[in-house]
Amino acid sequence: MPPACLLCGGPAHAALCTGCRDDLPWHREPACPVCAHPSPGGRVCGACLKHPPAYDRTRAALVYAFPLDRLIPQLKYHGRLAVAPALADCLAAHLSAAPPPDCLVPMPLHPGRLRERGFNQAGEIARGLAQRLDLRLATEMCRRVRDTPPQMRLAHDQRRRNVRDAFACDASVRGLHIAVVDDVMTTGSSLDALARSLKRAGAREVSCWVAARALPAPSTQAACA
Repeated sequence: MPPACLLCGGPAHAALCTGCRDDLPWHREPACPVCAHPSPGGRVCGACLKHPPAYDRTRAALVYAFPLDRLIPQLKYHGRLAVAPALADCLAAHLSAAPPPDCLVPMPLHPGRLRERGFNQAGEIARGLAQRLDLRLATEMCRRVRDTPPQMRLAHDQRRRNVRDAFACDASVRGLHIAVVDDVMTTGSSLDALARSLKRAGAREVSCWVAARALPAPSTQAACA
């Protein structure tokens, strides 16, 4: 028997059946190429023009909305590891035409958090993505050196301060294009901090490859535009 679809429970030849996969909230609207925030005509948004992040571009396969707002917490906090291959499949499909980086780096967890959780959800997604796109996976390239409070508990303006100098890059990355893999991008503060450490270590480019992008409410989007 084929495996059961993670969403509907019906037969599937992958983690998700074709119908459920097609019905996912794919991130298809015009977006800023730097941060993947909605932007008219796909132009660089005002926030990235005013305060350019350390990363150079972002590719997000999905919007963090139902059912992703149920599936990703199941992976992250309840150890439902079968969700990771489904997210890797979505990212691989979205990135099939993207210029390949020199390697993939999953968003690191602090060792204490890793011992508590038992796995790194970004690492699980990155492992599947590396296999699907035949890319080098560098899980030991970067470390999280400060065990900071979870970003989701903090206000928007506190998140950048929370992750300042939270990461270290010990490997030689001079001249390389690094793609950082994460499950969800909200404000981008953690990805910016990690990209900054990679740039300090000599990386030429840093791309963010995220399974899902959290977007503001439609009224807020209109105000930002």
